[in-house]
Amino acid sequence: MKTLFTPPWWAASPHVQTILPFLFKVAKPITFRQRQELPDGDFVDLDWLGQAQNGQPILVIIHGLEGNTESHYVRRMLIEAKKAKLAAVVHHHRGCSGEPNRLARSYHSGDVNDLAYTLGQLKHYYPDSPLYAVGYSLGGNVLAKYQGSTQQNSLLERAVVVSAPLTLGACAKRLESGFSTLYQRFLIKRLQQKMLDKINTTDLTEQMPITKEQLKMLNTFYLFDDKVTAPLHGFTDVNDYYQQASGLGYLQYITKPTLVIHAQDDPFMTAEVIPTQDQLSPMVEYELHEFGGHVGFIAGGWPWKPHFYLEQRVIEFIFSEENTLTEPDGLSSSLSH
Repeated sequence: MKTLFTPPWWAASPHVQTILPFLFKVAKPITFRQRQELPDGDFVDLDWLGQAQNGQPILVIIHGLEGNTESHYVRRMLIEAKKAKLAAVVHHHRGCSGEPNRLARSYHSGDVNDLAYTLGQLKHYYPDSPLYAVGYSLGGNVLAKYQGSTQQNSLLERAVVVSAPLTLGACAKRLESGFSTLYQRFLIKRLQQKMLDKINTTDLTEQMPITKEQLKMLNTFYLFDDKVTAPLHGFTDVNDYYQQASGLGYLQYITKPTLVIHAQDDPFMTAEVIPTQDQLSPMVEYELHEFGGHVGFIAGGWPWKPHFYLEQRVIEFIFSEENTLTEPDGLSSSLSH
């Protein structure tokens, strides 16, 4: 039975929902790292919670922009996965596990190939284990695109997409105004530092599309994606990247059960990320909440010890034994007032 999300009075603000979980993280679970070599000579790191056994269900956790195992939502999901007797593994995007990746290229919002490789490896080594995934923010957009582009060939039994910027251009524009610019500034500084490190790496300097001086001027996602992300990953320009990488257009092609969760007050988003009925496959359950912020969804407790909605909802959806997508238009809207 699905539980509707309602924030406590002290967490009605989208910025409280977004920032407070970052400040009051649960203790980090003990994980062990597995390095996965990629076909192009690069690598990604997988952080495992415990040792998986063949036949045991495995939950793949895909973090957001500049996230990792330390991210508040990843920590909580690992804890809940353990309680649910799921094996859990964090798929790091290139360069996000604490060590720079080897190549000039990095990761981006539409890069499904690394995720597909990880899932293929898991299916190879754990052939009897059902695979599930939850993706947050950028990782959610990657997951939505993976599900829609692979369709019946998806290696996942079920997937959950949380706070995904499914229309990248609109979300980039949103982060250029109001309080949301603070989030942009925080993340852009981290991206700039990573690019600076690569520019300063002798073997990569000539492969970088910009200079140190030019990098300093890229103070918005739109500019950064136009001058760095797009050329490094084979896109014509920022608009080509946003068009090809946005997950919204892939939702209608999904053929495996997938839950998409958004908050209307998400400071990273606009209404353009909200799919219409025609944009949803019958296998997509869409859950829209009035409140929740960006990967927040604080449901109770107190500011110094909040309780959350997301983890239980993810576990609930993964273990759903019957298809809950019974509404005639395929749209489940949970508006909390």
